[in-house]
Amino acid sequence: MKIWKALGLAGLAGVAATGAVIARDQRKRSDLTPEEIKDRLHQRLGGDSGDRSDVSGTSAP
Repeated sequence: MKIWKALGLAGLAGVAATGAVIARDQRKRSDLTPEEIKDRLHQRLGGDSGDRSDVSGTSAP
């Protein structure tokens, strides 16, 4: 019976730790301005290319 108690406590600790990580990440994201978010997305996608004619990758006729 002690093993189940230990597993239950370990599970609760894991859930609490995960919640703390998620809350910290959410606070970090909520501090960003819309311009900072836009800049980060452009950096992640590989640059500030001004060509936004077709996002799907197919060319328009």
